[in-house]
Amino acid sequence: MTTAQGPADRFASALGAALDAWSSPDPDQRVLRAAYRRFLAASGAAAVDRDLGRAHVTGSAFVFTPDLERVVLCFHRKADAWLQLGGHVEPGDASAQDTAYREAREESGLTGLAPIGAGPLDLDRHALGPGFTRCDTHWDVGYGFVAEGEPVASDESAAVRWWPVDALPDAAHPDLVRRLRRAARLARAAR
Repeated sequence: MTTAQGPADRFASALGAALDAWSSPDPDQRVLRAAYRRFLAASGAAAVDRDLGRAHVTGSAFVFTPDLERVVLCFHRKADAWLQLGGHVEPGDASAQDTAYREAREESGLTGLAPIGAGPLDLDRHALGPGFTRCDTHWDVGYGFVAEGEPVASDESAAVRWWPVDALPDAAHPDLVRRLRRAARLARAAR
């Protein structure tokens, strides 16, 4: 008997295939990729549907200028810190890259986002603080994009702006520096 797959199941399958095809040069990312595959296999649709569990996949966007010297960051109200753009998977998203792209457009108002490579630039699993009520763990998949123009803050962010990759704001989230360095290095290698 074959069971029909719903959109969340198809998303989880597509993410598993994308992770299988991705070859990060970083050993820690390869270990984390294996943990992602186990999480997807064990959780199925719940891995990507925030209504089915407190731990789920999210998509992030590292949006750079064409010269890769600046990155768009948003000041996230719940996290009380500057972060990359990104958020939860929505029903219309076919892939984690689609989630990252949609979130980047929604949170920054930037159009004409061009993807950097076909695969992710970064994987990051992190626990969330007390300001987050529906989630406790994000399995974040970070993709790179290039854009130009001036970003505009959304309802979710107090501010959105370009920052030099090598001069992030003091209120940057502690994990952002590590993630952004990896993303920028892989973005340069992909171009």
